[in-house]
Amino acid sequence: MYADADRQRLVVEPAKASYVEGSSGHWRSEFARDRARILHSSALRRLAGKTQVVVPFEDDFPRTRLTHSLEVAQIAREIGQALGLDPDITDAAGLAHDLGHPPFGHNGEDALNAISGEAGGFEGNAQTLRVLVRLEAKIVDGDIDAGLNLTRAVLDATCKYPWPRRDGSAKFGFYADDAAAFGWMRRGAPEGARCIEAQVMDWSDDVAYSVHDLEDGITSGLIDLRDAANDDTSDDVCRIAARYYIDADTDYLAATFARLLAFPVLREVASYGRDAAASRSGRVALKRATSELLGRFSSAAVTSTRARYGDAPLARYGADLVVPAQVAAECALLKACAFKYVMQREGADTLQRQQREIITGLATVLRDCPEHLRDQYADAHRRAVDDAGRLRAVIDQIAELTDGAAIAWHRRLCGN
Repeated sequence: MYADADRQRLVVEPAKASYVEGSSGHWRSEFARDRARILHSSALRRLAGKTQVVVPFEDDFPRTRLTHSLEVAQIAREIGQALGLDPDITDAAGLAHDLGHPPFGHNGEDALNAISGEAGGFEGNAQTLRVLVRLEAKIVDGDIDAGLNLTRAVLDATCKYPWPRRDGSAKFGFYADDAAAFGWMRRGAPEGARCIEAQVMDWSDDVAYSVHDLEDGITSGLIDLRDAANDDTSDDVCRIAARYYIDADTDYLAATFARLLAFPVLREVASYGRDAAASRSGRVALKRATSELLGRFSSAAVTSTRARYGDAPLARYGADLVVPAQVAAECALLKACAFKYVMQREGADTLQRQQREIITGLATVLRDCPEHLRDQYADAHRRAVDDAGRLRAVIDQIAELTDGAAIAWHRRLCGN
């Protein structure tokens, strides 16, 4: 099912065994080794301080990029296992999928992209590949810094957008100076196609994002499902979904949203209004709704994929994940609901502007005063042969920072 080429690493490493005391010995697979490398990486730990939707540490409940990644990995593992994929591959891809996200989430991503044009732009998924194949310290072989030196199959499973930067597209999978690593990873793969493990990771990300961000918004008192059922609000949610999350007619989305809000578990949550988290019974109702939606979205993809391909184990480029149109629409509508109530809440635009100013201010200071760069980024800046390379070192440094670190650096270097 998985060939030797799938287990290859850019830098050849000796075989390694993990021995479990008291047993006859247990050998980890190469894919299990990759999962462990990602789990123990500093890049994953930093996600604890990076924005998901609600700002980290604004409350003691909302998720961070780290908790989100752990949830994506769990969903991806179960879907992968049900489809006969290697569960360590889909688990590892779920853990790794957000490693390249900068401080302040997608808002920080937009800010970095706006100032990095001459270096080839910024994209969180391309940055994830860069972290995995270059920035995270694990394997060095002569002049080759191979990052975590993951297997081809696991590395490919983390790649949502297997193509370079294109005119008119904000999404791409690698920067020009990571092209060699990308080419090695994609050897033998159909051009522009994603392996099924990457599709599982991507759908698991959508599932976790849509359901958990809705849960966080309700718990924080920002989302009221009674209000969401109003015609004007429903129209807004459907327009947001059609603009950002799915190619679908708004009338179809409106009918889907009405059916979704009529689910008994969501009607029960709606009965609490904005006070769902104020009582134990409300929290139980919300958790029951979260569980049911996660199960619905995950099982629908498994059932539909099995219906098309049968019961044989699947892997790599032998199949595609099948997500029913209605379920994809429901997922998009939940994301749009969180967008409307959380990302467009009063004061959010001011906060986002301040976050972009922090990113821009840091970039300006670090370009003018590169002596403030740390360790490998200072080295990369010194070794760079042109302004684009020096700017990329600055961008890499900023992208690594947590939200709190970015604020502290800005206060220290910019004076406010």
